[in-house]
Amino acid sequence: MKRLALVGVGFMGRPYLEAARDLGFGVHVVETEAWSGEVPDGVEVHRVPDLGQDGWAVDELWAVGGYAVAAASPVDGVLAFSEPHVLGAAVVGDRLGLPGPSLHASTLSRNKALQRACFAANGLPQPEFHVVAGHDRAVEWARPRLPVVVKPFSSFGSTGVQLVSGVDELRAVLAARRTERLLVEQAVEGPEFSWEGFTRDGEVLFGNITAKETTGPPRFVEVAHRAGHRFDDPETERAVRELTEGVVRSAGVRTGLVHLEFRLTERGPAIMEVAVRTPGDFILDLVAASYRFDPYRAAVQLAMGVPPELPASPEPVSYAAAWFPICAPGTVVDISGLDEVKAHPMVTRAGLAVSVGDVVAPLRSSDQRAGFVLVDAPSPEDREQTLKTVRELLRVTTAPADA
Repeated sequence: MKRLALVGVGFMGRPYLEAARDLGFGVHVVETEAWSGEVPDGVEVHRVPDLGQDGWAVDELWAVGGYAVAAASPVDGVLAFSEPHVLGAAVVGDRLGLPGPSLHASTLSRNKALQRACFAANGLPQPEFHVVAGHDRAVEWARPRLPVVVKPFSSFGSTGVQLVSGVDELRAVLAARRTERLLVEQAVEGPEFSWEGFTRDGEVLFGNITAKETTGPPRFVEVAHRAGHRFDDPETERAVRELTEGVVRSAGVRTGLVHLEFRLTERGPAIMEVAVRTPGDFILDLVAASYRFDPYRAAVQLAMGVPPELPASPEPVSYAAAWFPICAPGTVVDISGLDEVKAHPMVTRAGLAVSVGDVVAPLRSSDQRAGFVLVDAPSPEDREQTLKTVRELLRVTTAPADA
């Protein structure tokens, strides 16, 4: 029996585990000691120490687990679940000569400064950027380019992303975050999108465009996604296709899943960042619903060197979306409408991450959103109407925390 090493599962990665089992592969899971997820009979779990206990950095920690699994039993494929798992899985896969996105692409996925340098060298459109070494130099670089965006090298989910409009504000932000490795980028305007693609040996086999809504400045936390987006302008469609192909080529992506985020500016698409792992926010579930196929199964097949089962047509056959309600900071005093939302015929799943009595902090990252609603509709118009309805129905009311 062929065996897959699945590095990281969490909660959202369970479809990979189920797809591998359904395909008849043995599965070795690498997870932390604190992980409490259940696995089917026959699935082996190798535990690694929780981050910080033994001095390992996050990338090293997951590589240690991957090494241990590969040493204990031969594996035929290695698949990373989320961002912290990417480099550890790639190191092990590269050492064993297994299919994967490539060690180079995985390194870029974990280092936004290297992404910028790589794409700049290859002439791809992206914001001007500066790697912060000294605060004075960073401020002088930013002064003629304000507003700018400050972001860490290796976070995800909008964590640490901050729009800064003035010199004094920038000095204060850099001083407060002096322990972080930071980029300063010229802010670019335009709607946000992502591209989810499957590649094999550097060839793009399938791609989906997801249109995004965010909270806007200063944190740009994502609050909605619509899969299966199509651009009305053929020139824009061509420019986006050229961008995605350029990113795959420049990053040296070989085999697997790619998640590219970009903005559509007045000059065309501009790269925000790229990752070779599962996109967050249920985006793969939206892709699955829009094209009626199993992207988790396809990712496992690619990792195992098996021809992937992809959609017969590049056109969506349904129109899926996700909405993530947010609420004002304070103490949650009332929640209403969740049962009505769940009963809606075009809502496939919904849940809340807060309860009455919880204290909600000011929104700084996607981890702090109040819940989620997933929609699957037969037309774009039905999708928009459903999103409008659930936004009106679901309410999370807060009062000032000191009240």
